[in-house]
Order: sequence, then C-alpha cells, then structure tokens
Amino acid sequence: MKTNNHVASAVSPLVDNWHSINWVQVNRYVRKLQQRIYRAEQLKQTRKVRKLQRLLLRSKANLLLSIKRVTQENKGKNTAGIDGYISNTPQERIELFNKLKMYSVRNIKVKPARRVYIPKKNGKKRPLGIPVIIDRVYQNVFKNALEPQWEAKFEMSSYGFRPKRSAHDAIGDLYIKLNRKTNKGWIFEGDFEGCFDNLNHDFIMERINNFPNNKIIKKWLESGYVDNDTFYSTDKGTPQGGIISPLLANIALHGMEEEIGVKYFYPKRDGAQLYPNSVGVVRYADDFVVVCPTEGQARGMYEKLQPYLDKRGLKLAQEKTRVVHISEGFDFLGFNVRQYPTKEGNQLFIKPSNESVKNAKRKIKEVFDWGKGRETTKLIEKLNRVIQGIANYWSPTVAKVIFRDIDTYVNERVLIYLKHRHHRTSIKKLRKMYFKPDHTGVSKDKWILTCPNDNTKQLICMSWTKIERHVKIKQHNSPFDASLKAYFDKRDEKIFDRENTNSKRKLAKKSNYKCRVCGESLQGDEPIETNHTMPVIIGGKDSYDNFELLHKSCHKSHHVLLEKYGGGKTLPKVVEYLKTNGINNVNSKKAINLMKKAFKKFKY
Repeated sequence: MKTNNHVASAVSPLVDNWHSINWVQVNRYVRKLQQRIYRAEQLKQTRKVRKLQRLLLRSKANLLLSIKRVTQENKGKNTAGIDGYISNTPQERIELFNKLKMYSVRNIKVKPARRVYIPKKNGKKRPLGIPVIIDRVYQNVFKNALEPQWEAKFEMSSYGFRPKRSAHDAIGDLYIKLNRKTNKGWIFEGDFEGCFDNLNHDFIMERINNFPNNKIIKKWLESGYVDNDTFYSTDKGTPQGGIISPLLANIALHGMEEEIGVKYFYPKRDGAQLYPNSVGVVRYADDFVVVCPTEGQARGMYEKLQPYLDKRGLKLAQEKTRVVHISEGFDFLGFNVRQYPTKEGNQLFIKPSNESVKNAKRKIKEVFDWGKGRETTKLIEKLNRVIQGIANYWSPTVAKVIFRDIDTYVNERVLIYLKHRHHRTSIKKLRKMYFKPDHTGVSKDKWILTCPNDNTKQLICMSWTKIERHVKIKQHNSPFDASLKAYFDKRDEKIFDRENTNSKRKLAKKSNYKCRVCGESLQGDEPIETNHTMPVIIGGKDSYDNFELLHKSCHKSHHVLLEKYGGGKTLPKVVEYLKTNGINNVNSKKAINLMKKAFKKFKY
C-alpha cells in the first residue's frame, strides 16, 4: 500500500502541467526499482528480476522520466524521425504522456528509423538511424529496466556506454595494467569492423531471452530504415542513434575476458588482480586493448578471438588491429600510451595523441573562422567552452607541454583574428585595446585577450588547467548499488570540480552538488545554468550569495512557475513566510535558505 501511495504521489494520472511534476519523487521511484533489480540479479533471483522489470516497464514514473530525457535532455531532441514529429513544448510533452500512458508495452507499433550520415575522422560517413520520438521514449523505458540487470553481470574491464564509467576510467585501468610493476609489455590493439552494423540479432535475443516483452526489442532491431524515401530492411546490427542500441551492443560484446582466458586472483585488501602470466583486457565500446606478457600471446589473440567474433557476427578491422610493444606506444581513446626509458628505469607516460592535438587545433580554428565579423565577446565565450572542454579531457594525463603548445597556437590565431578585424591598426595599438592582465588575479599572465567593453570577459589559457590524475572507478562498482550512494556522490563532486570553473565549484558546493528542483547530481550530461535563489522581483540582488546552479530543464521549469504564480498566490506567501521568521533583508543567507524551504512548502 505504501508503494502505491508513493506512485500516486509521484505521478498523478491527471498530469496537466509539465512544470509542476515532482521530479524528485519520480527519480526516486525509478531509482529504487532499478536498485532492487540490480540486487535481485546479484542474488540470482531470476523470477524476482522479471517481476520488478515488468513493474518498471508499466511504471508511469518511468514513462515520464523517459519523455523528459528524450525531449528535453538528449542532444537529438530536435531531430525528428520519419514522421517529422518532435515534442518541444511542455504542452506537447503532456499530450505525449497522456497518449502513451494508455498504451500497453505489448502493443507498441514500431516504425523504421530515418537514415542520416555524419562525417568520420577518416573522411568516411557514419550512418545513423533516427527512430521516431515514440520509439525513442519506449526504448528509454526498456533501457531503464534492462540496464540494472546487466550492470550486475558486465565485466569490470568494460567502460564504454555504461553509467558513471568514462574514457578516463578505461585509461586509468590501462595505466594500472601496464605500469612498471607488471610484466605485460605486449599489446594487441583491436577494433571491430562495423560493430554496430553487423551484430548478430539471434545472439542478442538469446542473451535477453528472459527479459519481459523482449519481442519489442527484436522489432526495433528488425525495424529497418528509410534512406532517400526508400525502405531498407535490417537483418543484423543495432541502429546507431537508437537509445537502447549502445546497451544492446554491450550485452552482445560481453564475455571477452572468459573467451580469451583472463584470470584473476583476489588478495584480501586489493580486490581482483591479474595473474602474472594472464592476459588482460580494457574495452571501451568497440575499441579494445589486450595486454600480454609475451609477443606470442599477443599474436595468438587473432586465433583466440575468432570464436568470440563468429558468435557475434563480427570481424576485426585490419587497418586498426595490430600487435605492438609498449616501448613503441599505441593510441587509445585519443591518448598515446607509451613506455619511455628514464634514469629510474622504464616509465609509462600517457599523453594526448598527435591526432587528438591536430583535431583540437582544427576545432579551435573553426571557432575563429566562425567568429569573423562577430563581436569579440561572443568569440571569447565560444572559445572558452571549446578550450575548457579539451583541457578537461586531457587534464588527467601528461599534457602540460601540449597545453602550452595549444596556448601558443591560440595566441597566433588571436592576432590573425584582430588584424582581420582591424587591418589598418598596428599590433602595438591592438595590444593596448584588447590585451589586459587576468582580472581575477589567479594568473600572472599580463596579455590575455579581453573584451574592450567588459574587462571580465577574458579568454582562458589551457595551461591554467591543473593536471590531476583521475581515480579509476573501483572494479564492479555500479550506481545501481544502493550501498554505494556516498561513493558515487563523492566521485561526482571530484569530477565536477575538475571540469568546472571556480565560481561554479563554489555554487555547487553550497547545494551539495545537487539540483534543488529535481534532487539529482549536477554532474552529468545535462547542461547547468545559474539561477537567482531569491527572485529579483521581490528584491533579490545579483550577488554570489543569491546564486544557485540548476539543470537547464529545471531552471526553465522554475521560471515558468515563478511567472505563473509570482503575481498570484506563491510569492506573497513566501514574503509573508520570510517576515514571520524575522527576515527583513531578503539578500541575507538566512533569507535565501528559507526561500528554498518556502518553494517546497508552498509547492509553486
């Protein structure tokens, strides 16, 4: 009875206002069910897993959360399928929910995907299949129910497309496996040829044969695609662009360790470790590396992997697969991994690869080309986002020299940009107009590109980014394990601090790195924005104490409700609430804290 009440309070059947949905309860309900599925799978309680998965598939909370992620949070939210339909407005999302809540998951009508092409690094084009919005929503519903079960099964050496696991974790695992204390010096560097396009459907379905309503997943796999108004059927592969496709690919690729004979032993304190004579694997989606003690073992991987490949309908990409010694080095996930001789003996260094550096300079040049004729402020803002993003990705590695090289390249492009903008002005005069010391005083640099009209708008330097080693996720740890909540909260805080500016770090710390509206972590794929905690319309000021960080979608909901109720019932109640608590200065810390409680109390 308690659970039913919880569901009713989390998702009323009479939802008529998208912005008034209690996302804290919706998220909590879905997460609790996922944690129970994960725990039941760990205990091998197959019937209980199926029962909980059925419950989650029918859950209105899961449906609401999936609509939010597909139509608000995902990058492809504005891309339509073959029906041309997108759901961008709150009213359209409500209509979509009220329509889909009447459907049974057994009766989902699957439509073909729309084929589009995006450029690859090698000049070729990667085909993407864009499902219609309704299929994307249901794929997320199914993914939420299937993922926790398989998170309890996946190998600890698998990192791509998994929650709370990143490319940095994969690189950290490689560092551990190849450091000077190990004897694994030979590398089998592998890549599956057209992995997503060639996976065996029967093999995938065999692996999820106990999942409720798995026939719907088979329909998605076999739904085909439309290219230039022509329908093409699909008898193999998972469509790139589908929300559930990366999970299905991971399910199909699971089992490499067992196939090639990876062997672990378990010391009392250190967790699982590889035997000295055992090979080791690090896999990120369809890219993988096998580390071996001998050259013979590395070259024998071609034969050892063949049964694994045959079952899944895959082949190795010949141009990307090779055997190399660690002293020669190899590229993986945009980094170069190589062992160098030093006075203290051989030492492993992980640096950004030459190809990554070229791509970074190309991206920066594209921003400068975009900025021609635009205001300097806009150029600085866009450049800062690109530079900070690249620096954050490289920051856990040996990248200080490369950071300085990029800064030099940026300065060269800045001078070209300014001469193009003021082709009759001397360099000396341009320096006086556009270059100022760091206004924050953190850096000693005296020549930083600065907006002439606003000294606070300055171009950042990549070399300001601190080099800080990434702490790899602990082996089998999963965010679906309820006992590890504190562990993942702490990891989110560290990653957020590494990837954001000082001002955002301070604001996030005030709210314990959580969004006040939805209660979820600020660290993730969804953009975050700054909000006035005490609204300006009742006297709130533009001061640090009156700012907070919210998810972009939560920030929008906050303002919509503020506009709707601001002149009506809520804000007058809030002001009265503050006065009864002895608050006259609305910009005091106590007032701002009470403001947060007031919003919850009056449920604006």
